[in-house]
Amino acid sequence: MKYLSVCSGIEAASVAWHPLGWEPIGFSEIEPFPSAVLAHHYPHVTNFGDMTNYEQWQLPTGDLDLLVGGTPCQSFSVAGLRQGLKDPRGGLMLTYLGIVQRLRPRWVVWENVPGVLSSGQGRDFGSFLGALGQLGYGWAYRVLDAQWVRTHGHPHAVPHRRRRVFVVGCFRDMRSSASVLFERESVQRDSSPRRAKGQVTSADAEGGATSCGWRDGGDTAGTLGRRGLRSHTELDGHGAYIPVPYRKAKRAQSSTDDESWVAAEQSNTINGWDVGDRDTHAVATQLTVRRLTPRECERLQGFPDDWTLIPWRGKSADQCPDGPRYKALGNSMAVNCMEWIGERIAREAR
Repeated sequence: MKYLSVCSGIEAASVAWHPLGWEPIGFSEIEPFPSAVLAHHYPHVTNFGDMTNYEQWQLPTGDLDLLVGGTPCQSFSVAGLRQGLKDPRGGLMLTYLGIVQRLRPRWVVWENVPGVLSSGQGRDFGSFLGALGQLGYGWAYRVLDAQWVRTHGHPHAVPHRRRRVFVVGCFRDMRSSASVLFERESVQRDSSPRRAKGQVTSADAEGGATSCGWRDGGDTAGTLGRRGLRSHTELDGHGAYIPVPYRKAKRAQSSTDDESWVAAEQSNTINGWDVGDRDTHAVATQLTVRRLTPRECERLQGFPDDWTLIPWRGKSADQCPDGPRYKALGNSMAVNCMEWIGERIAREAR
């Protein structure tokens, strides 16, 4: 499977899809630090830069199996000004459609915040789906929360609340699109009885190497000791306190505004643009509260440790500043969600 990634960021898609043997034929990213992360990990993959210049890209039509991208979310988020398609960042949704029209991939995967569903009283998202249909794509969409998405590579999901809208389209094939995001029984209109909270909605990844699934309820997953956050305070075998997450109860509205924190089962969604968030994700250790480290944020998003620890602006990797790492991780997709979608597309593409 050959794919093109736009609004690539630090490439959650490529991290998720590498085990599938899929090949990226190009990226599109303009931010300096994420571009440096891409160059560090994928030196032989072209970064085409600004996606609005897609008509100049040297990519032959018909040489692409899949287009993936999460266009900027700020204009659709309920935490922003809600300008929707009037905002140039929101308008990149239409640029994405232009790339689809030019390159005609068989599959498309698009991601954004849940606020897109209500932006412009639903007209913005409706325009996007309607245009996909006019281009010949069957489509389906679903809101996935990373904290419940379990796969073979992430059997405990990630301890991180991150609800995102995912659209999957397949050229002239609505059934395959729906089968990626929903269970086969529901696609066939043969629904099983209502599930109780916490019951598995598709095959559990631990049940076999080729299966994967998600849950709509259940226990908090993951541990920060190795791969994530523990859900409660306890002593480890050496008598040391294990960190527990704190959740921001009041956001700062400026750099001098106060914030307040409360104990919680999970930390806030990692966010790269809200005021104060890059420096204030926190956990409690014994009698103090400290910010999350970039490595912990990498684990929350499902990345390998030190994925963003790269040489930067003439300095070695061990001197890489935290600020751009927090921002890049906050703007990224969650790896486990992309892995879940990729595995199900691979199943349908057989």
